[in-house]
Amino acid sequence: MSRAPHIVVATRLYAPEVGAASFRLRALARGLAAEGATVRVVTTIPPAGSAPEPVDPGVTTARAPVLRDAGGNVRGYVQYLSFDIPLFFRLLFSAADLVVSEPPPTTGLVVAITSWLRRRPFVYYAADVWTDGLIALGAPSPMIAVMRRIEGFVMRRAAAVVAVSEEVRDKVVAFRVAPERIHAIGNGVDTEIFRPDGPVAETTSPTFVYTGAMSEWQGPSVFVEAMPAVLEAFPAATLRFFGQGVEEPAIRAAAERLGLTCVVLGGVIPPTETATWIRGATAALASITPGVGYDFAKPTKTYAAAACGTPVVFAGSGVGAHLVEDAGLGWRTAHEPDSVAEAMLGAVHAELSGETERERDRRVAWARENASIAATGHRAAVVVLDALRRTSRAR
Repeated sequence: MSRAPHIVVATRLYAPEVGAASFRLRALARGLAAEGATVRVVTTIPPAGSAPEPVDPGVTTARAPVLRDAGGNVRGYVQYLSFDIPLFFRLLFSAADLVVSEPPPTTGLVVAITSWLRRRPFVYYAADVWTDGLIALGAPSPMIAVMRRIEGFVMRRAAAVVAVSEEVRDKVVAFRVAPERIHAIGNGVDTEIFRPDGPVAETTSPTFVYTGAMSEWQGPSVFVEAMPAVLEAFPAATLRFFGQGVEEPAIRAAAERLGLTCVVLGGVIPPTETATWIRGATAALASITPGVGYDFAKPTKTYAAAACGTPVVFAGSGVGAHLVEDAGLGWRTAHEPDSVAEAMLGAVHAELSGETERERDRRVAWARENASIAATGHRAAVVVLDALRRTSRAR
């Protein structure tokens, strides 16, 4: 191909909207542009109050309205379809050499059909396995069966599948996708934003910070349940949540039931502001509810904390918990209040003893080596362009 390849990325979330998917896909777009491709992101109009549109050389965006839920999220099948149905026509009449699809599988199905009609390849970016999420939510069996068929159909027909971890790769293989077409490229955060030096939010000590999605499979209210035991030892302790999700009502209800005025929900904030809170925290918090099918997940909260040099209290089980323990990023604990409180108190004592500061540089070095989203974006871009070259030769 003598001219620069033209890649279209189809996603319901993209920067400046805050979320792991939007950060990941922006890194991919920048990685593709750095490799000489032109990139067009077909996405949605971000919520009111979002940061300005990012300006990345070689990357343009095409935005359209979408239905959002009460929390401002594109979440739920009506909301998904409000993006997917117009997307069919947007892609059908768009020139592209290859299209990249982000979940959900319904978006993948639109990309697969329009790519077949336009006789061009597509790549599926598997951040997780959508069917596992439906199982975790207790969705009806017929719905799970239909979505599993769609998810498998899409991934088997993709020229390549990009997986965010080896664990996700193994789950994709279970859909009878050829292993040689699945590429585990890792995940990460922007280590230029999440870094140890920079502004620090003014707060009392000890302060615990939870950032990002608040979903059923994370069960973040366990940290609220742990606070009474923390307050017995440290009455000035605070717990701050930044982000959004369906568990917000449960967090508020737990704080009200326990009479806790130290629990603050700060809403969605830009990554630069998030970093100020993580830098100043006694510990960052992350969690995975055991037994709901998400033990394979590695929350990016862990990477963001490590990149700032802040330790993590991880409540739950699975590979995310093992990562914290094996890399020495903080404390791994059971997903229940007493154990979580013990770990949070351990974080306070580590801060007071100077251990947290002594370990900061080591955690930062680990994050820069293992959790840079720029490096992840480059690896994903290489997979996409290799898939394009391979399919171009076959045609």
